[in-house]
Formats: sequence, C-alpha cells, structure tokens
Amino acid sequence: MYNHVKESFKNPNKELMRERLIAWRQEASVQKIEKPTNLASARRLGYKAKQGVIVVRVKLPRGGRMRPQIRKGRRTKHMRRFKILDKNYRAVAEERAAKKFKNLEVLNSYKIAKDGKHYWFEVIMVDPHSTVVLSDKNLNWIATKKGRAYRGLTSAGRKSRGLRAKGKGAEKIRPSRRLNIKRRLRNDNIG
Repeated sequence: MYNHVKESFKNPNKELMRERLIAWRQEASVQKIEKPTNLASARRLGYKAKQGVIVVRVKLPRGGRMRPQIRKGRRTKHMRRFKILDKNYRAVAEERAAKKFKNLEVLNSYKIAKDGKHYWFEVIMVDPHSTVVLSDKNLNWIATKKGRAYRGLTSAGRKSRGLRAKGKGAEKIRPSRRLNIKRRLRNDNIG
C-alpha cells in the first residue's frame, strides 16, 4: 500500500496540488496538521499515529540568499554576491518548528511542495514527556536528546554539517570542521 502512496506522490494530480498550494499559502508559516500529507515518507522517517507524535507543516520563503549589489569600489570584502550559507532549507524549517513548539523535539522532516515563492516541509515532532512515547522502544531515545534541531543533530542538520560523508576525503569534518581547524592550529604551534 505504501508503495502505491509513494508512487502517487511522485506524479501528483496537478489540479489537486494547485488547490492545496492555494490553501497552504493562506496558512500561518508554522501550522500543526492532523495527519501527514505524504504518509509513506512520514512512516519511513519514524511517524506513528499515536499520542505524543504530531506533524507540523512549515512554509519557508525561497531565495533571499544574495548580498546587496556592489555599488562602487573594488575591495577584497566584495568577494562575491552570493551568500554561502551553511544551512539547508530543511534544517531551517526544523528549527522554526522547534521554536514554535518548545515542548516537543524534532524527529525528522521531508519536503512536500514548492512554488515560485515558497517551500513547504512537514516536520515530525515528538513529545519526549509523553508516557506513550516513553513506552515505545523505537521513540523513547528522544527523551534524552534536547534541542536536536538547534544543535544540528537531525538528518538535515547532519547533512549541512557534512557528516554524511565517511572515509577518504572526509578527514577534516569530524568531530566538526571548526574543531578540526582549531586542533590543526594547536598542533602547528606545538610542533
């Protein structure tokens, strides 16, 4: 059944998606919803229809990642117009959902739609104090992980930190890029 749902979401009905986008544009930026739009993706990422697990739809504006236009002067700080951002849109969506629902923890998220102005993501959130969640052996680990979205511990956060890569070519990203630079500077000063 979930394969059928997944295939239907790959090629969605254009008229249905158009109606949804029109309705979603009128909603708030962070909106709690009854059930996931893409059930197959939500289940794959850990969603369960039980007490203490909710889904939040987050609307993000696209673009706005350029520096102001360089008016005059040629200086080294005018290196480029594009902002080189470390976070992807999905990580930003997770942070905004976590900021709105302070008592919940982010489990995971996935993209559901985009148009010319916005991205929409659905963020799966878990109540770490719920007895139903604490008794679930697949979800109770989240009770000890505070502020996952802010610390870059979710899947989107780990991707933007470069932690999807392993082995050759990824020697300088663990434990973090910044700490690796500090360690190498410290070793250069000692040696």
